[in-house]
Amino acid sequence: MFNIDITKFKKYDRPGPRYTSYPTAPQFNEKFTSSNFLDEILRTNYGENLPDLSLYFHLPYCDTLCYFCGCNMIITRNRDRVKEYVSYLKKEIDLVRSYLLPERKVVQLHWGGGTPTHLNPDEIDELASYTNQCFSFHENSENGCEIDPRGLTRAHLEALKNNGFNRISMGVQDFNEKVQKATNRIQPEQMTRQTVTWIRELGFQSINLDLIYGLPFQSVKSFEHTVDKIIDISPDRIAVFNYAHVPWMKKHMALIRPEDLPIAEEKLQILKMTIEKLTAAGYVFIGMDHFAKPDDEMAIALKEKKLYRNFQGYSTNAGTDLYAFGITAISQLQNVYAQNLKTEKEYYNSLDKETLPIAKGYSLTEDDQLRRYVIMKIMCDFELTFSDVENKFKLNFKEYFANGLMGLKEFQEDNLIEITDDKIILHEMGRLLIRNIVINFDGYIERNEDNARYSRTV
Repeated sequence: MFNIDITKFKKYDRPGPRYTSYPTAPQFNEKFTSSNFLDEILRTNYGENLPDLSLYFHLPYCDTLCYFCGCNMIITRNRDRVKEYVSYLKKEIDLVRSYLLPERKVVQLHWGGGTPTHLNPDEIDELASYTNQCFSFHENSENGCEIDPRGLTRAHLEALKNNGFNRISMGVQDFNEKVQKATNRIQPEQMTRQTVTWIRELGFQSINLDLIYGLPFQSVKSFEHTVDKIIDISPDRIAVFNYAHVPWMKKHMALIRPEDLPIAEEKLQILKMTIEKLTAAGYVFIGMDHFAKPDDEMAIALKEKKLYRNFQGYSTNAGTDLYAFGITAISQLQNVYAQNLKTEKEYYNSLDKETLPIAKGYSLTEDDQLRRYVIMKIMCDFELTFSDVENKFKLNFKEYFANGLMGLKEFQEDNLIEITDDKIILHEMGRLLIRNIVINFDGYIERNEDNARYSRTV
């Protein structure tokens, strides 16, 4: 069980990136085009021991607006609009697939949103079965889908299961009715429990439930009731996200009144209570926002130092080439990031011309590759061996990262980390403040080249 020092939370509650990628998305630029992405696809699609594939599909549609939502989503109940989008996803599959060797296996598939289950069961079957026809899947692939129990039927889940999906992730956020009303997400507890029952009856391998702390009208006492109910439901994984109130980025967040949000002290106490309760209940703290049962693949990957991090958060599939489909979706190959066009019209026009629908991206420099390795190692292993970095990149670690190591002194003094002659080792509280720690190895922030506004780290 974690024992949280709230004073250290307060000290390090600063803005910072989430590091689902390095460099982070603000560094992506429009100089990177579809032709740059195609060049990289072709360059990396030959030879032996090619990386396996990870596929992500962005399904942006929702029928109601959750005021806290930070995702790229579209509110619509126009079924023709959804149908057209599915048809263009199939066009993008055809285009990307034409460049890839057929023997490359898919080891991970994820549908995110928006609300993937805004698709009806027939549309789910159409897109999923087409994907299965076009790609070769590993027999043990992880196939996950985000769902919304509001409007969900058992038939939605049956369509997913019949097409090979084996993992489900569902947002709960908070069971408190006042919080639900203030955020425009009415989701009764019984609805969530019924959905979990269906998921288990249909034989899905894993269930993840999402919570959000920092929402309007939350208190330690009220959120504790939600946490107790989640522990009773007993999902395999739990994600506990920090609500970032950023109305300058997401205009609909202005519908949440700042005066209704918990004050900083209360918010930190909510997080402290949540972590202590979940770990006392037997969940393993993975990192950042994630918890898992000890026998879950993610907890095992953490123990065996095989954890990986990408745009979907923590994963157990390292070293894959991630190809992303749909508007705003971000692909990640070894040397590049490529983000798709933002609007349906632009996306459709590009695919009608048989051109990869890229809006912007980024080609990594040697320094980026080095710093990404360091940051991801710390975020996934909670330690870093200097000699490993030196052997891989042929440099003197302490000289190259002199500024970064200097920035870690306060963390060392606060007993959040230990630094030896050849290692950085994070203690329990250090793992909770990992964004603050790895920011010291971010070259763009060190060089004052990153002017983005980020959410707070706690």
